[in-house]
Amino acid sequence: METDEPGLYGLGCATFTQRCQAVKTLIDEHLKPLVVGREASEIQELWNLMYQNAYWRNGPVINNAVAGIDIALWDIKGKMASMPVYQLLGGKCREALTLYRYANGGSREEILDKAQRLWEEGFHHIRLQYMPMNGYPQMQREWKPDGAKDGFYQDPHAYMRETVGLFEHAREKMGFEPEFIHDVHERISISDGICLAKELEPMKLYFLEDLFSPEQVQAYGELKKMVSTPQAYGELCTHPLEWREAVASRSIDYIRIHMSMVGGMTPTVKCAHFCELYDVKTAWHGPTDMNPVGFTAQMHLGLASPNFGIQEWPDYGENIFKVFNGMPEMREGYAYVNERPGFGVEFDEKAAEKFPYRKEVIGWTQFRVTDGSLHRP
Repeated sequence: METDEPGLYGLGCATFTQRCQAVKTLIDEHLKPLVVGREASEIQELWNLMYQNAYWRNGPVINNAVAGIDIALWDIKGKMASMPVYQLLGGKCREALTLYRYANGGSREEILDKAQRLWEEGFHHIRLQYMPMNGYPQMQREWKPDGAKDGFYQDPHAYMRETVGLFEHAREKMGFEPEFIHDVHERISISDGICLAKELEPMKLYFLEDLFSPEQVQAYGELKKMVSTPQAYGELCTHPLEWREAVASRSIDYIRIHMSMVGGMTPTVKCAHFCELYDVKTAWHGPTDMNPVGFTAQMHLGLASPNFGIQEWPDYGENIFKVFNGMPEMREGYAYVNERPGFGVEFDEKAAEKFPYRKEVIGWTQFRVTDGSLHRP
């Protein structure tokens, strides 16, 4: 986002990888004509203007388009004030942000090897995860009917058995000092989810992540009566109505919304404040396809939030560091943002040209169960 003041501009994050061209079109054809020429400092006014201008509102395409501009406006605001954005939010509550990293793999041994390396590097919080596209090594056979369509097939009960076995093995090998996390990705039924949560309870997870989808959010209230394992929820949410009751009823322990998917920095700040009232901590979603500006925006909010819990951090490839400068530094399990004005991240457009957009049909979302039907997360 450029301004009429020479050298004053902002960077945002509008990452909806699976429908990125739709977001681009919405920004270019509708939001750009709406906001050009308006006052960049009026962030609340501009957010509401963009959000309701189409009359029908909400959804990941609209929200990401609004978010890209909104986050860039916060970057501009920090530069106007000559302050990091966390100062505009009230200043630091902590010096650094606790991170969790991934130990993914196709076998228990591979996952535990990665977890041990992360532990030795200083990471106290580690997510243990089978790569479901690879299947499960202990399965005797792959179940699918003749003529089954392409996709990633998952036997829900095999997944549950292997996940429980993985965490039992991890505790046997590494003890109970590491804080372990697991992401279900909403890929099993409510009854199976409750069963899995109960079987994992002795493993003392830091939290269990996205056990149920937004359509089934009421199930968290029932689960809370049966299981003490902390629950993190919200990755698929795009509207406050999808998390409001879960937070207000204290059915969840961590909120995991994705900043650009809910409309940017402005609504995420409001979500953090709302969650603070109910002692729900933040654990913002942090996938590999979120750009570093979005990550850094989340971290500035984390620094200023009394109810910050933990920040997900993916395994970025080396090319991302060729395109973005000023990314948060990781040291022994913590992230540190720089002290530049705004979010402090710069984008090298020339370097980015080496990595053009590739049109492709999205495959990883095509999960199927053993009868060949699609599974909706």
